[in-house]
Order: sequence, then C-alpha cells, then structure tokens
Amino acid sequence: MPLEDGDPVSWRGQQVNGEVSSTPQLRGTGDPPPWGMPAPDGSRTEAMAEGWEPGPAPGDRDVTFGGGPQRAGQEPWQREEALMGELSELVQKVVKSSSWWERHGVDISILTCSFLLLPAGFLCLRSAQAIPFLAGVLTLGVVHHTLTVKGSHLASHNALTESKSWGKVWAIFFIELCSAFTAEQATYNHVKIHHGYTNVIGLGDSSTWKVPFLNRYIYMFIAPLAVPIITPLVALDLLRNVEWKAALRTLCCMFLGLYCHYWLLLHVSGFQSPWSALLCMLLTRSLLAHPYIHVNIFQHIGLPMFAADRKPKRIHLMSLGVLNLPRNALLDWSFGHSLISCHVEHHLFPGLSDNMCLKIKPIVSQYLKQKKLPYNEDTYASRLRLFLQRYEELMVHAPPITELVGIQ
Repeated sequence: MPLEDGDPVSWRGQQVNGEVSSTPQLRGTGDPPPWGMPAPDGSRTEAMAEGWEPGPAPGDRDVTFGGGPQRAGQEPWQREEALMGELSELVQKVVKSSSWWERHGVDISILTCSFLLLPAGFLCLRSAQAIPFLAGVLTLGVVHHTLTVKGSHLASHNALTESKSWGKVWAIFFIELCSAFTAEQATYNHVKIHHGYTNVIGLGDSSTWKVPFLNRYIYMFIAPLAVPIITPLVALDLLRNVEWKAALRTLCCMFLGLYCHYWLLLHVSGFQSPWSALLCMLLTRSLLAHPYIHVNIFQHIGLPMFAADRKPKRIHLMSLGVLNLPRNALLDWSFGHSLISCHVEHHLFPGLSDNMCLKIKPIVSQYLKQKKLPYNEDTYASRLRLFLQRYEELMVHAPPITELVGIQ
C-alpha cells in the first residue's frame, strides 16, 4: 500500500473489507526472537510509549520504506520520523487549544459519577425483587469495570493529571485498590512493553492473552468469567519482581479493596451467607469480562507482527498493528474511547486522555489516509466471527512475521 502520495510500497499480506487482513502472507525473516527475551533499556521504551520516536539504539535495525520523493540529503529514516513529527505538531496544536475540562475533566467526571453510583448499586442488592436486584448487579458491574479498566488504564498512562506525584497516587488507587493488581508491573508491561513495542514478536505482541490449551468456545465465552479470580493470582506471582516495600503496599491495597467489596455486600446489601456474597462479587466483577478479553485480542492479534530487529518506524508500526472498533455507549463509558474507537490514536499518543483521543481522531484518521497509511477499522461482530473461524491460526500458533516490501 502506498505510503507517500504516488509512492507505492506494500507488505506481503491481504486486505479484508479494505482493511489489513488478519493473516498476512509473508516472506520469511528467520526465527522470531525468544519468547522470554528481556526488554531493551527501559528509558528508550518509555520515550517511545510517550509518543516520541528517538533515534535507533545500537543494534536496532528499523525498517524504512523505500521509494518516493525525498528532499536533498534527507535519509529515508528521517522522512519516516518527519511524518510522525508533522502529525505530532497537528495534535499538539489541538491539545494546547483545549481546556482542562477537555484534557482531564470529562474523564474525571465519568469516574466520579461511577463512584457516586456505588451506594445505589449496593442498596439495590437489598431488594428481594428481581428487577431492583438485577439493576444493582448491573450498576456495580459497570461501575467496577469503569474504575478498573478505564480508571486503571488512564492512571497507568498518567492521563488523569499533569502531576506525576498525583499520577502515582491514582495508579495505586485504581490499579491496586480497585483492580487487585500491581501498579509497577501493570505500568511496565503495558506502557513500556506493549506500547513501546506494539506488535513486536516476543515483546508487545499481545501473546499474554493467548491460552493455547483452551478451545475457541471455552476461551471466548467461558474463560472470561474467571478473570476476577485470575487477576489477583497473576498479581501475586508478579510481586516477586518488585521491591519488598512495593510488594507489601500492593498486598495491603489488594486485600483492602477485595475485603471492602465483601464487607459492603454483607453489611449494606444484606447478604446472609459469605458464599452468596463471594458469588455476587464474582458476578459483578466479571459482568463485562467478555468484551474486555475480546477487545484486547481483536485490536492487535491478527494484524502484522514484526521481528524486534526489523520493525518499522513508529507511525507505520502503529498504523499497521492497531485497529479501531466502532463506538459503543456501554464500552465507551466503561472502557474508554482509547480502548474502543480511538485505539490507533491512543497508541500514537498514549499520554492523552480518552476524551482527547476522541477529539484528535478526525485529525489522525485524515492524516493517515492522506499519507496513504493504513487506518484499520472493523466491527466487533466481524472480529468475533474471524476469531471463531480462525482461532487456532490466531490464538494457538505463533504469528507469522511481517516483512515490508520496498524497503531500503
């Protein structure tokens, strides 16, 4: 597909409905890096995750696209970085002209409203009638996912505030207290690895979401119910990789968050049995677990994957390897625009809030299409059908490595 006006460059793959298909037919590039390969220097990944592409580190061989008009003396890699720089300038103008309410206030108000709905949810569970009780389950389920998915995601990127100190506080609150996970490992694995090396084999390739021994129907429809149980267990295992003080803090926050939920069900909602309270906890915490799992695999897996030493520059990496889903009122509220309809924008500018990602979406989509770069979009139902039909290819076998054609 052309990358500059009148400058044809392609990659070995197919297109479905005008978008990048899930299974590129690729040229061999050798064996992928080992799955346990350690991440490169964290400072570089952090810089990349914040939306700015630094110069290549020693030993890195980023793919550059050949052909096309160049300015005299301009190297191909400089032209690739110029694209990201030009787009960044356009986005920066929008950010600077936006008010605090647009940059942070809208998303903070959504999280605040979710907190204010908690008493109503717990009180509805006191009812012996089906409709109020189900309303309580629905309210607590939506509130839980808004705090744990949207809140934790924004906090991990420090997108709720411009203060790093407060950003740390919000990360601990949303990730550890509300989500029963470890803030350090969540931030490292998501921001530095997944964002710094999106769709790079062995690093940010979303392979952590794969469970090869489960068949397609169990994985897609039954296994998500276990997410509330698996999450704290995974967190406990990851605590081995953090300092003892941080591990102790995480354990205390996890216990406090889980126990408060349990205590409120017993003493506010009026559950008589501990087991019924635990079952209600599981029900509300897994209410939106299915779309949570689906969204995380739909937007990366099945798109081009790259070897660490043959990855394209940032703007091409994100435009090729990220996909947007359509807007959905429930998921937009609970998960945030940056995880649903503005995922491409989020990967290009991860430090922006959900509302700002939505605001820059027309600029990013228009720019990428103008430069003839991919802008992947697909529906939830279409991706679900694709994963059910080609589950083994996408979720069991190792992904093929994409190599761009027309490189220098």
